[in-house]
Amino acid sequence: MELQVQKREQAGKSDALRRTGLIPFELYGKGVQNLHLTASVKEFKKVLKEAGENTIVNAVLDGKKYPVIIHEVHRHGVSGDILNVDLYQIRMDEKIKLMVPLEFIGVSLAVKEKNGLLVKPIHEVEVEALPMNVPHTLLVDISKITEIGQSLYVKDLDLPKSAKVLFAPETVIATVTAKVTEEEELAKQQEAGAGLETVKVETEEKKAERDAAKVVAEVGAATGEAPKVEKKAEKK
Repeated sequence: MELQVQKREQAGKSDALRRTGLIPFELYGKGVQNLHLTASVKEFKKVLKEAGENTIVNAVLDGKKYPVIIHEVHRHGVSGDILNVDLYQIRMDEKIKLMVPLEFIGVSLAVKEKNGLLVKPIHEVEVEALPMNVPHTLLVDISKITEIGQSLYVKDLDLPKSAKVLFAPETVIATVTAKVTEEEELAKQQEAGAGLETVKVETEEKKAERDAAKVVAEVGAATGEAPKVEKKAEKK
């Protein structure tokens, strides 16, 4: 996949560039000279959609190809428009680390036939591999989950040659749990409500005791007699 780029001046004129349909780019990498570039916003969006941020793209400048990954896309906080882009030049003979999205496929019988709830705790994993072996996505076949309570783990992922996932092997990537019925949810809410009511009553009793003790103390101070406070028996 290729992206045609052109050189640009280092400073300023970013807004003017964007008004003409161009985006400012910064190309950098280990042991290479930084390049200040521009490219068509239309062409870049096409490349970004197809390649994502974990696929090698050849930035073509004056006929020379620079293997890069789209390191970071800076967007406007409100409009979401692309402001500028960082390209990181890589070496094809050195391993790199990238976040690779998980693509969930198939149908779980635990969901379809046993009314389970599919939970996907993570949607991407960090992969280390040579650039040509970094996958665009990693497939997760949830049809392997046939019973409620079963899970798929990082160790179950199929990886390209020489690629390694940098997450713990026992990290859950998909699981099916039993759905909570309306009756169970209502019971939980009622139990929580009862607990709050008990706390409220106990708090009010403590406040009443403090108020009573304060009154007795004030009377004692006025009469010169030692205050006597009658405490309630503690609840067992």
